[in-house]
Amino acid sequence: MPLFTLSGDALLQAVAMFAVFFGALFVGSILVPGRRVTGPELGGKSITYKLNGLTLLLLTALVAGVAQVSRAFSLSSLYTHFFALFVVANVFAFAFSAWLYWRGARKLAGSSGFWRAYFVGTELNPALLGVDLKMFSYRPSLIGLALFNSSFAVVQDETYGQLTLAMGLYQALTWIYVLNYFQFEGGMVHTWDIISERFGWMLVWGDYVLVPFFYCIVGWWLVDASGPPLNPLAAAGIVLLYAFGFWMFRGSNGQKHRFKRDPATTIWGRPAESLDGRLLVSGFWGIGRHLNYSGEICIYLAFALTTGFASWGPFLLPVWLAGLLWHRSRRDERRCSAKYGELWGRYRERVPYSMVPFVY
Repeated sequence: MPLFTLSGDALLQAVAMFAVFFGALFVGSILVPGRRVTGPELGGKSITYKLNGLTLLLLTALVAGVAQVSRAFSLSSLYTHFFALFVVANVFAFAFSAWLYWRGARKLAGSSGFWRAYFVGTELNPALLGVDLKMFSYRPSLIGLALFNSSFAVVQDETYGQLTLAMGLYQALTWIYVLNYFQFEGGMVHTWDIISERFGWMLVWGDYVLVPFFYCIVGWWLVDASGPPLNPLAAAGIVLLYAFGFWMFRGSNGQKHRFKRDPATTIWGRPAESLDGRLLVSGFWGIGRHLNYSGEICIYLAFALTTGFASWGPFLLPVWLAGLLWHRSRRDERRCSAKYGELWGRYRERVPYSMVPFVY
């Protein structure tokens, strides 16, 4: 099948793939056991979340692996149906956002225009059959990304009879990233998206279209193995950059979450230091105000570097993420200034750098 075909058969097959994938994850979110955690108070009440994303990821990988080996279904179909799936995901995102607007529109009481309400959302934490839809949507988003990435490896193996060092390294790094996200899924309940953003087209489209279909751009470039091979020394450097970014990204988020649970926790072997018991100034948070974002940018730069420098295309991903997270850091600054007032000013004096120590 031609790669960018958009025939009726291709679209129907894409609809079936999407429906089975989405439906299985939604039903699994209800039925599969998981640890329960209570999030922060939102609108006068706290939401309890069931954390079974890691189990769902592993079950999906198992099913996909068995289907691949038994030839019941090949992951290469995700590659050949990529454009059709992209169209289906967009239709779903727009329709899902319209449904979210419809079910929450009465709560706006005419205080917001249609387009803004549709774009931003009308409800903070809409739920269906006991499943928080905003928290749930990270599952098809990141599990879908992992499956697309895996499909690129399958296609390369079927085409060339083996995986290149670059593809093998890319698969290892991306799967570690996704596995780690679901391993620490509980940390999501304290993030800006969950506690402050309403659930509308902006987040829906990001989850169901942007992340799975754009964040795999590096894998697209790696399918073609006819270019210069990745030098083992360069591969070692990429691993070091990835490890550094991962240490900064996961370490800073982990420090913040530990401090929120227990202000008396230790960070880097010392009791956590804070301003008025509210703003952490130990560890990464005493060096930069948004080093968790800087670490994630390093991770995605490592992904892009697996392709070498033959094209600028794969580097669109870390550049996009840098712009997105820089913008989010500015939004965080405004929100924290409004929330903490004079205390935030003191924190900025104590920690003058945002994302790059001694530079910015």
